[in-house]
Amino acid sequence: MTSNRRTFAIISHPDAGKTTLTEKLLLQGGAIHLAGEVKARGDQRRARSDWMKIEQQRGISVTSSVMTFEREGVTFNLLDTPGHEDFSEDTYRTLTAVDSAIMVIDAAKGIEPQTRKLFEVCRLRSVPIITFVNKVDREGRPVFELLDEIADMLALDVSPQMYPVGMGGEFQGILDFASGEVVVPEGPSREFKGKRVADFDLPEEIAENVELAQIGYPEFDLEAYRNGDLTPVYFGSALKNFGVTELIEAIARIAPPPRAQPAGDKQIAPDHGEVSGFIFKVQANMDPNHRDRIAFMRQVSGTFKRGMKLIPSGLGKPIAIHSPILFFAQDREIADTAEAGDIIGIPNHGTLRVGDTLSEKNQLRFTGLPNFAPEILRRVQLKDPTKTKQLRKALDDLSEEGVIQVFYPEIGAQHIVGVVGQLQLDVLISRLSAEYKVEAALEASPFATARWLKGDAKLLDEFESFNRANLARDRDGDLVFMAKSPWDVNYQVEKNPELSFSATKER
Repeated sequence: MTSNRRTFAIISHPDAGKTTLTEKLLLQGGAIHLAGEVKARGDQRRARSDWMKIEQQRGISVTSSVMTFEREGVTFNLLDTPGHEDFSEDTYRTLTAVDSAIMVIDAAKGIEPQTRKLFEVCRLRSVPIITFVNKVDREGRPVFELLDEIADMLALDVSPQMYPVGMGGEFQGILDFASGEVVVPEGPSREFKGKRVADFDLPEEIAENVELAQIGYPEFDLEAYRNGDLTPVYFGSALKNFGVTELIEAIARIAPPPRAQPAGDKQIAPDHGEVSGFIFKVQANMDPNHRDRIAFMRQVSGTFKRGMKLIPSGLGKPIAIHSPILFFAQDREIADTAEAGDIIGIPNHGTLRVGDTLSEKNQLRFTGLPNFAPEILRRVQLKDPTKTKQLRKALDDLSEEGVIQVFYPEIGAQHIVGVVGQLQLDVLISRLSAEYKVEAALEASPFATARWLKGDAKLLDEFESFNRANLARDRDGDLVFMAKSPWDVNYQVEKNPELSFSATKER
């Protein structure tokens, strides 16, 4: 049954409350039983999706975690995306694996740059979006100002489904348009504990605004929402539990079931005859005790059964999948079966890589999971030269995950790592130390960016003989031009019109 699957991501600017909302959705689904882990002196709360050491230190999500939970007959697959602006590449790949998204906006800040960037990725793939305006129990901007900003900046129709009764110190609850009830705060912490009032006496100004909101904005239209043209807007406070129930019910009711996925010029629907899927993420060392390596597969079609053989496009020969994993917050269960829309983890030893298609007959290639040209390039300086082998293993692992890209220069021995954002370098150094016991430093590289080279073999050989000092191989052995500046790229493009200098590489 794929119609009861909802595979979605949560996107937001850092600090908009995405991690807290994730946690509350998991609580609603029974996947966790405690709201966070309170450290000494009320130190920073951590949600179950943030497990990596650097995340715990900085309070940000830097990997995309997967959490599955069930509620009232619906299976929810929640993909928690990195919120930090430096993680656009991992986030982009995660958004290829979902059918819808929740966009979390801070009521005081509105649309922020990272929110807009992530929204544009969703728009590229026509991913429908539900908007959740968070932190309405604090002082925030006027409701109409927020709604109009979403409509104007994102070029979307907005359809409010709720309305906050006051904000900040004057917060009295949230009116749910569908039920006509106001969910009201209770107790000294003014949380929502389930009390709903049907005959709430709205202040006159609020009553007028509610009427304006219902008349002045489009009614909800399912087709427009699923086409990515309209966003229903919910208001709430993830921290105080307002609006979370309405949000999860909306995902169950209106978010699309598994959608067809592009494979070249075909669209592969969930009812396609064979089991198929694609790897959108690889994660090493989720459990440091076991040095494990999990490939995350978005199942596109068919009914997967434990033990069946699938052929990875990067390998060409079948592998038996004996221990497929479903993720329930930080807990794991062996999956006996899985359906289209599910995310399953496949333990492996470097066999599976980001972008691989898995299928029964090896006649499909899912498209749209590119590598991006790095914007920052650094040389890796090993502090203990005896650990060269461990460093190579670590860099291979991390490049397979998509955290970094590794380039091996044609001349010179030092590895060059490429990333799309500065924070990935911090993650690299942190993980080398914590997971591989390799102490390393990064130093400036003479190169500013890289381009993948393609073209006639003879022309490539000629280009290589003249430009060996500026060439490297990526971990697939593909030829890469290492450029000292954008001018350098443009000069070579003009000089070698028969060759392709590509900023992306499809796998």
